[in-house]
Amino acid sequence: MAVFAYVRVSTDRQADEGESLGQQERAIAGYAMMHGLAVDRVFVERGVSGSKPLADRPEGAKLLQAVNPCDVIITAKLDRMFRSAVDALNVGARFKAAGIALHMIDLGGDVTGNGISRLVFTILSAVAEAERDRIRERIRDVKRDQRARKRYLGGSVPFGFRLGGDGELVEHAEEQGAIREMRRMRAEGESLRSIAAVIVAAGHSLTHAGVAKVLAAREPIAQ
Repeated sequence: MAVFAYVRVSTDRQADEGESLGQQERAIAGYAMMHGLAVDRVFVERGVSGSKPLADRPEGAKLLQAVNPCDVIITAKLDRMFRSAVDALNVGARFKAAGIALHMIDLGGDVTGNGISRLVFTILSAVAEAERDRIRERIRDVKRDQRARKRYLGGSVPFGFRLGGDGELVEHAEEQGAIREMRRMRAEGESLRSIAAVIVAAGHSLTHAGVAKVLAAREPIAQ
């Protein structure tokens, strides 16, 4: 029987500073000692998001390859190993079928060992996934608000705008005029390529694909 530990931090800053990694390892070492176990190998996942399934993480994949029937895996918290309820339940079922014990310290121990612990594991896995969904919704809401207020969200500054000193997108008069001309020509049935040729001749660097993108941001583009 081999005993493996799995620890993870989700940001490079945490990985560089060791934030939470040391805490996780100390918690696992103490737990193992209390249960008469000796950890043979620690898998340290640095700067990897919990949104990735365990098998898609570098150290997670190594752990799944290394573990054998009757082995023990210890992790400090549910969300260090799983964020998706589907991934948690699939991996947990695989471990249970193979006789592999999965210990999660924050859930009180072996979550594959009996019906009650597995029920708790199932519920908390679903809660973790729901929390992740709420975080995504909050991020979408913030971006929607920022976009409505013409705040710069990163990437290329869109045609027709310049970036102001406070991070606000400011309309560029000449390019806004070019956008109005593009919309007029498109309404008259001109092709994207012909519109692009006119815009380039006027001194703007814009391909037909760029014209399509500009117009799509303003109004739907007919195919």
